[in-house]
Amino acid sequence: MQFGLFEERPQYYTSLDELVSHMMQMTDDPLYPAGTRMVIYRGNPDARLMIIGEAPGTEENRLGKPFVGRSGQLLDQILQAVDLDSEKDVFITNAVFRMPPGTDGRPIRKPTSEEIAWYKPFLLEIIRLIDPAIMILMGNVATESLLERVGITKLRGQWFQWNGRWAMPMFHPAYLLRNPSRKQGSPKWLTWQDIQEVRRKYDELVANK
Repeated sequence: MQFGLFEERPQYYTSLDELVSHMMQMTDDPLYPAGTRMVIYRGNPDARLMIIGEAPGTEENRLGKPFVGRSGQLLDQILQAVDLDSEKDVFITNAVFRMPPGTDGRPIRKPTSEEIAWYKPFLLEIIRLIDPAIMILMGNVATESLLERVGITKLRGQWFQWNGRWAMPMFHPAYLLRNPSRKQGSPKWLTWQDIQEVRRKYDELVANK
């Protein structure tokens, strides 16, 4: 399936450093009033495999890097299981770059569709500058941002063509932490199938070139 051709818009940034510098100084984004940090990326900017998550959590907000809490530790383990190094082989970012505030007594909430849409041009610019061959969309927020669809249970494990790149939705590691069963058909079991397929595609497009 083909989704998400780049919108017609100027390309303002000549490098990732220039983009990051601009984003770190932003004060007009919708989550700036929440007082949380701008969290943009970790990993290798030269990597051909990109992972897009949802939004920073409390540990990511504290350290200023995505996927460094419990979810990030599990993500690293998932990648290591197929011999991918999260610092060398992968570029990791999010669809929303600040931690949303809590609601109803919870420490944080999921980003709204309006927030996802507001930050999307910056995600698109990151993708243009990094130029990955493969993208893993971790969870519904990343899937909504790029594919404009939700329903991770039905979408996960499928390849989508997005602006000439391969994109696969997968369960977010936080969801796997809440569903620890490893039995056949469980989220963790399905994620193992998905990451093996990602590795196969990576070998086809990147590692064996």
